Amino acid sequence: MATLFFGKAKARPAGVEPRTAIIDIGSNSIRLVVYQGPARLPAILFNEKVMAGLGRGFAETGAIDPAALDLARMALARFAAVAREMDVAALKVVATAAVRDAANGGELLAEARAMGLTVELLSGEQEALGSGLGVLSAIPEADGIVGDLGGGSLELVRVKDGAVHARASFPLGVLRLPALRGEGPRKFDRAVDRLIAAAGWEGAGAGLPFYLVGGSWRSLARLDMHQTGYELPIIHQYEMPPAAIARLSRTLAHISKSTLRAIPNLSSSRIPTLGDACALLGVLLRHLGSSTTIVSAFGLREGLLYAALAPEERALDPLIVAARDEGRRLGRFPEHGDLLDGWIAPLFEGDGARLTRLRHAACLLADVGWRANPEFRAERGMEIALHGNWVAIDAAGRALVAQALFTSLGGGLTSPDPLPALATPAELKRAVAWGLAMRLGQRLSGGLAGPLTRSALRDDGEALALTLSGDDRALYSEAVERRHKALAGALGRPAVVRTTG
Repeated sequence: MATLFFGKAKARPAGVEPRTAIIDIGSNSIRLVVYQGPARLPAILFNEKVMAGLGRGFAETGAIDPAALDLARMALARFAAVAREMDVAALKVVATAAVRDAANGGELLAEARAMGLTVELLSGEQEALGSGLGVLSAIPEADGIVGDLGGGSLELVRVKDGAVHARASFPLGVLRLPALRGEGPRKFDRAVDRLIAAAGWEGAGAGLPFYLVGGSWRSLARLDMHQTGYELPIIHQYEMPPAAIARLSRTLAHISKSTLRAIPNLSSSRIPTLGDACALLGVLLRHLGSSTTIVSAFGLREGLLYAALAPEERALDPLIVAARDEGRRLGRFPEHGDLLDGWIAPLFEGDGARLTRLRHAACLLADVGWRANPEFRAERGMEIALHGNWVAIDAAGRALVAQALFTSLGGGLTSPDPLPALATPAELKRAVAWGLAMRLGQRLSGGLAGPLTRSALRDDGEALALTLSGDDRALYSEAVERRHKALAGALGRPAVVRTTG
């Protein structure tokens, strides 16, 4: 249920999407996220959290601590005010395990109502459904078990074929784990085993990935990235096999808090929970039989947004939607990316579905470096591809899009670091060819639609032929010829120009 501010929506400029927001009252943190952009994958405009710790001490008292309630009141009051100031059209407020289970959870709900906020109290099953949908929103092909570790509960969800299947909630939130682990590792293992087995989840993930959702598990991945010197500091779709989890468990047994605090991008508020989160993950992997772990940047909040979409919107490719929106905002000609992809596609018919969508994303982003300093356009394009807030793309995919943009924006045929560490030489060579083709299309057309729709670029087995209408022959300048020959050389063909009409 959404809380609507201001009674009626304010007038907006044509083409400007309304802002939506979610306040997530979790057992560990309370967070406000404001979104704007395409419904399938809106951009985050604002993101703030307060570590209220509503679930801390719950195992002993069964209630939310008064100090935590005070923090929560202040957070909700601020977040409601921020949402109003940001002209949020629709605000959804949800609460999870701590508020749901605490004897005094109703106090916080009453405080929220007094602020004009309508809070939806999610059941454990609703939490699980939202988390599963969140992972599917960001990893549409996900096939395995989603684990969402919150402060008060753990949700397990079976996802497959774009849908959520079996789901369950367990009282294994990270704030409850110290009491369970206090009796020793064997009793902890048996306690988790009893819960998993009783719910019918023993061996349910055999041979399948375990998708990690929740701040503590994401922080665990940050620690692993730091320890292994991983080349790309992007958490989404980062993979850790069971052996890595075992190694992290040994590390956390002796590493100091000061050393952890010095690790870049590792949230200091999550450091106290890392050991418990790692211990639980190790036990779960054994009992579920999961083959590996994959981190998801999306979870409950994104799942709530995804659940509200029409089926045709859910079916859209989130990478392509996001790349198209980014190209529209940063480029000169909104329609150019799709046209450019269609223009160069005949050269790369053997790419297969994976490479085809990555090439399409690269074409949609082909103009994003235009406003950068001319000497750094290639680097700007590569940075956007590598570090953009993309989903439904792994590290190798980011590297290929980055290579295509680097080459198309004038960076040349080399593969700068860290690209060789993320993708194979053969795939990077293919992405160089995409970049050269994009570079030719942009120079020929000047970024406009007409020249692309009236021309054709084909590899006929003997030559790389560019076919132009008679009126467009004047577009074939010396600069266009150079780019034509560069692409032809990369493909092992001579460059040929043909004129029709």
